[in-house]
Amino acid sequence: MGDTFPYVPLEALATITMGQSPDSDRVNGEENGLPFLQGCADFGRRFPNPRAYCSPPLRVARQRSTLISVRAPVGTINQADQDYCIGRGLGAVLARPDVADDYFLLNAILVNVDYLHRRSQGSTFLAISYKDLSCLSVPSPARGVQSRIAEILSTVDEAIEQTEALIAKYQQIKAGLMHDLFTRGVTPDGRLRPPRDQAPHLYKESPLGWIPKEWGVRPCAQVCEMITVGIVIRPAQYYVAEGIPAFRSANIRETGIDLSDLVYIAPHSNAFLAKSQVQPGDVLTVRTGYPGTSAVVPPEFAGANCVDVLISRPRPSVVLPDFLASWINSSFGKDQVLRTQGGLAQQHFNVGELRDLLVILPEMSEQVGIVGRLAAVSNKLGEERSLVEKSQQRKNGLMHDLLTGRVRVPIPEVEEALVLCP
Repeated sequence: MGDTFPYVPLEALATITMGQSPDSDRVNGEENGLPFLQGCADFGRRFPNPRAYCSPPLRVARQRSTLISVRAPVGTINQADQDYCIGRGLGAVLARPDVADDYFLLNAILVNVDYLHRRSQGSTFLAISYKDLSCLSVPSPARGVQSRIAEILSTVDEAIEQTEALIAKYQQIKAGLMHDLFTRGVTPDGRLRPPRDQAPHLYKESPLGWIPKEWGVRPCAQVCEMITVGIVIRPAQYYVAEGIPAFRSANIRETGIDLSDLVYIAPHSNAFLAKSQVQPGDVLTVRTGYPGTSAVVPPEFAGANCVDVLISRPRPSVVLPDFLASWINSSFGKDQVLRTQGGLAQQHFNVGELRDLLVILPEMSEQVGIVGRLAAVSNKLGEERSLVEKSQQRKNGLMHDLLTGRVRVPIPEVEEALVLCP
């Protein structure tokens, strides 16, 4: 452990460029000029994903610059992997080579970004100025120390990116598997049926296209005991600091129930709002934002409530809850959700639309097989997501220690922490 690093204004270590929006006749989609970034909507995880070009460019962010959103939302960060033209929603911070390392500076800004958030809240419109950015206080160790810290943090980031690439691969595998399982199903020995072009006698036409001849198709209303909606009239009036969990759209993910950002209602309110209480095995479906996204209520939340989401209670002898949720989450379910709006995301996915949504119905034993195959891939995805989360937590700890100077480099503890990041 040692003394913390000295801090200096960002402008002492970098050249700062504030974006400016070009006239519309300069912007094009034909790759003429430099890639154009209006704001953080064009950001990826680390590097931007530009959708337009600008010729001639007005304000340029040079390669290696830290790109930072200076208008709501303030503080979102990317790194310039090439030169970009930047609009008024962005600022660019390019390290002065003699005194600062670009990747060190990116992380130094990131750990001090709360300062920019506070500055933006003092404005009528959430935004920060050149002065706000240039006065941001950042650590200033020796140039060689910066490079070593940047090397360590970059290695951790690369490990995270590799795991995220693996997650993307498994997501593609899962999407392909869902298509096969929901069009071909599985035989008693756990294998996919041969495709229709190889064994047409195994299939029949249906309102959902070709399906195995043993399957049926029914509207959701016929496979569920109940389809209703959660609290929709002034739900916030029931919120309390502690009490009975109430799930909102943000808690419903295709991966299951997300327990972050839960709200609660009092027990007496929960009793009064019994119509929207949920049971284990109920399927919750998002109405707005990402309509159709569905998850199954786990046993530990028996008697919980929900806010402005759809509640379906599958008939136990007809359809498995996990099968129904997976079907609605699949392309076959989502296509039906979007169809009534001409392919556009609906403002509201209502009880009536869910009641009419068509569901394939294999025999219960085949549903078990399909759910099992999907669960195996989902579990692998969950393991990889957990690795990313743990690696990010370790990186956050390293950033705090290394960028403040509380832990100096190189030291064995840092190397050991690096090894632990998969």
